[in-house]
Amino acid sequence: MEIPDHLICLLRNLYAGQEATVRTGHGKTDWFQIGKGVRQGCILSPCLFNLYAEYLMRNAGLEETQAGIKIAGRNINNLRYVDDTTLMAESEEELISLLVKVKVESEKVGLKLNIQKMKIMASGPTTSWEIDGETVETVAEFIFLGSKIT
Repeated sequence: MEIPDHLICLLRNLYAGQEATVRTGHGKTDWFQIGKGVRQGCILSPCLFNLYAEYLMRNAGLEETQAGIKIAGRNINNLRYVDDTTLMAESEEELISLLVKVKVESEKVGLKLNIQKMKIMASGPTTSWEIDGETVETVAEFIFLGSKIT
């Protein structure tokens, strides 16, 4: 993904030197530097996060892989909306492969998958999954963007 140098420079300048303070029940904290993340409330933030997520998925090779399910003749292996991602595969082995690729690429850039939010839904029997010492919950249905998936 080619991003022109002048846009990268603009974004660096926008994000350079960010500071924040937190208001608590006991008053405000001291000012501190913000070194990660996108600006809260900035209209660019969702777009920047989507670019980041696209970069991760491309580096993970999800576009080239044959893993996924066929919908209208197209191979679909992930659905994304902001920071929610759903991975899809025909088999448990394919799903593990997709998940490992996404996990590796995420860790390269300092992102960590939230295992507690992760769910596995399968049309057949599945083994218990453990990632980084945490068990991934197996469910019969889940909510994706407000719709129940069964």
